[in-house]
This record gives sequence, C-alpha cells and structure tokens, in this order.
Amino acid sequence: MKWKRGNNIVLIGMPGVGKSTIGVILAKIMGYKFIDSDIIIQEQEGRLLKDIIADEGIDGFLEIENNVNMNLNMKNAVIATGGSAVYGSQAMKHYKETSTIIYLKLDYEAVDLRLGDIRRRGVVLRAGQTLEDIYNERTLMYDEYSDIVIDETGLNLENTLQTILEVLGI
Repeated sequence: MKWKRGNNIVLIGMPGVGKSTIGVILAKIMGYKFIDSDIIIQEQEGRLLKDIIADEGIDGFLEIENNVNMNLNMKNAVIATGGSAVYGSQAMKHYKETSTIIYLKLDYEAVDLRLGDIRRRGVVLRAGQTLEDIYNERTLMYDEYSDIVIDETGLNLENTLQTILEVLGI
C-alpha cells in the first residue's frame, strides 16, 4: 500500500515493541501530531489502564478502548495504539478507512524479554491466559489489519524508524 500524505499512521503490535517511543519520533520527523490511545483512555477514564481492567473487567476495558479508538478523528497524526486495540473491530475498520496501519512485529522471545511484569503494564490477559497465548492470538489479527509489516528482529529503535521512513518514502 502506498502511504498518502494527510493520512494518519497507526502503529499496532504487541506491548513492548516500541509503538509509543517510535511514534513520538516519527511524528516529529513528519511534522504530525502524536496520539497515544492508551493515554487518551486513561485521561478520559481518570484511571490507569490496569485499574480500568480491574474495575471494568477485560470486556469492559475492550469496549472503552474500541470506543476511544473509533472516535479518534484526526488528520496528520501518528497514533500509537494499545496492544489490544485489534480486538475492537469497529475501531480497526475506522483506522483502515483513515490511516495507514503499520504492524511493528517482534518475535515472542523478544516481547517476553522486554515486558517484564505484564500485569503492571495493563496488558489485557484473561484468566488462564499466558503472554504466549495472547501473542499467538494477536499476531494473526495484526497481520490481518496491517497495511505494512515492519519486522523488528535484530533492529534497534533507530533501525526500525529508518525502515519505516524508507517504506513510507520519507
């Protein structure tokens, strides 16, 4: 897919792959706004992600996340989504219509190493699920929704950013 100026760039992928960190720098280089949907959720709800999950349950959190993402009507923005955003089909449909979706892909071992205590990060994990379970479940969804896949294996932040810029033709 060819990226068009004016379209948003939406970053999807597992927690810990660098969506927010890369998103801030990418937005700065492009002269775009930067939006972190997790921060929007926390501001709107007045609670941390982990507290929203604890209070509302996973399904309640996913509904809030879907609503926030599908109502982000931006132009010229880089949007870093939470790792679970792909569970919101309405939000992902909205992003498909308004954005170029980039999947930052990292192998399971690297994600596991980067994350540490996943409960403190507000990772959506159902009872009995492991990080590997959600990795296997979500990677199929990330592949399905993405327009561009950036394989971060062996890349540092700078290399990943450079690869994105090259793919976008910036």
